[in-house]
Amino acid sequence: MMTESVVNPKHFVLVHGACHGAWSWYRVVPLLRAVGHRVTALDMAASGIHPKLVEEIDSFSDYCEPLIEFMEALPLDEKVVLVGHSMGGLCISIAMEMFPQKIAVAIFVTAFMPSPHVDVNAIIEENNKHQGSFMDSEFSFKEEGQDKQPTSIVFGSKFLSTTMYQLSPPEDLTLASMLARPIRLYKDKDWLKERVLTTENYGSVTRAYIVTEKDNILKEEFQKWMIESNPVDEVHIISGSDHMVMFSKPKELSSFLQEIAQNYYC
Repeated sequence: MMTESVVNPKHFVLVHGACHGAWSWYRVVPLLRAVGHRVTALDMAASGIHPKLVEEIDSFSDYCEPLIEFMEALPLDEKVVLVGHSMGGLCISIAMEMFPQKIAVAIFVTAFMPSPHVDVNAIIEENNKHQGSFMDSEFSFKEEGQDKQPTSIVFGSKFLSTTMYQLSPPEDLTLASMLARPIRLYKDKDWLKERVLTTENYGSVTRAYIVTEKDNILKEEFQKWMIESNPVDEVHIISGSDHMVMFSKPKELSSFLQEIAQNYYC
């Protein structure tokens, strides 16, 4: 594991998971910067301090727009280490398809990882087999129509404490309870409908996966199922970490991110 200052600093771009924001990386960002790396943590649309509301998000591409705009603005000769946590894995997958030449390596941190051969719907369906109750999480519904379907969800404090943050410091759980924002729920046909993943683009990007051992959201067996279905170039396992590994094991996560980047960043 890397602890000394790096000779060849990298640019890490960090993408958060559902109901969270750039703030969820606050323990990891200083660890990476302390050894000389450049770090950009982004808020997806209607997340963190992004000004949009969840009602203004019409598609998953809208949600990922801040990442897409950031990648578009990068110089053609600059490559980044793209990191996605949880649902952020879907966002970085879109970026991989659109900007493969700008990504040195994509790192999925206990994240949803689709592929040209295993689409998002199949992955979500498989995860639902392992998913428990959302407990005190709050759903929002459209008023019109007889068949009322939930359109968004925000995680409740009990759900956060027992399912996502069970091994994380209590102050980080408190922070999440205060800062969590609703995330839009998408029908099967709406996931990545505007962007088909291809072997030529998405498949050309080097990928690594970090498995979290005590994850109650994306269970370890589900993470390994995704890796078996869509093999990556490198796999690491962080023991004793819950879903919010950036809080429960920030030093270990930071070290693995650096190690992976060192292997593939030119």
